[in-house]
Amino acid sequence: MKNLIVANWKMNPASQKEAKEIFDATRDGVKGLGQEIVICPPSVYLYASVFGKGIVSMGAQNVFWEDKGAFTGEVSAVMLKDLGVEYVIIGHSERRKYFGETDEIINKKIKKSLEAGLKIIFCVGETEEERSENKQEEVVERQIKKGLEGVNDILGMAIAYEPVWAIGTGKACGVEDAKKMQEFIRKLAPEARVLYGGSVKSENSGDYIKQAGANGLLVGGASLNAEEFVKIVKSAE
Repeated sequence: MKNLIVANWKMNPASQKEAKEIFDATRDGVKGLGQEIVICPPSVYLYASVFGKGIVSMGAQNVFWEDKGAFTGEVSAVMLKDLGVEYVIIGHSERRKYFGETDEIINKKIKKSLEAGLKIIFCVGETEEERSENKQEEVVERQIKKGLEGVNDILGMAIAYEPVWAIGTGKACGVEDAKKMQEFIRKLAPEARVLYGGSVKSENSGDYIKQAGANGLLVGGASLNAEEFVKIVKSAE
């Protein structure tokens, strides 16, 4: 199975022009490489799916748990699917922290997205305080069990282990710690692909796959630099 390398642009860049430049440079740079590439831009740039068909897949950063209705500002799974989106990130720590998303909300989003035929990138991970108390396995187990409650088929789902203390901080998780957590996640969800995310850059990306055994990567800030992101993809070859 190919490694899954996901670019999460978060709320960047500021213009369509910049978005297209990053997208085009990334698409051209990964041509011929043997990894599965997903780009998750802000929803206003998802139109770019027409440029990358066959080379990269498009993913959304968020989704709502109903198909339609009076939910101002939200986007449904069926809308994303109709747009040509293949993947959706659910449960990212920033959604949990800033928007109050609970395990129950995440569970509803996962179910609705699967119903619509979207592929899931399900994020889990502990805070710095939880790790200092040696609760990382307890936290991740709760997130996975509650997030996947009532979900019968997770074959092909990607679970991204993203220690919250490593996201955007430059304090990347050690390879051995990442390996241990990925092995723990596989015991809970053996049919899922397990990714690593959190301060991923080209200097450490290959180690997370080749030494820690990740099935891919969820890349944040580094994915906005097309040259750096292509290096990350190449490190998995």
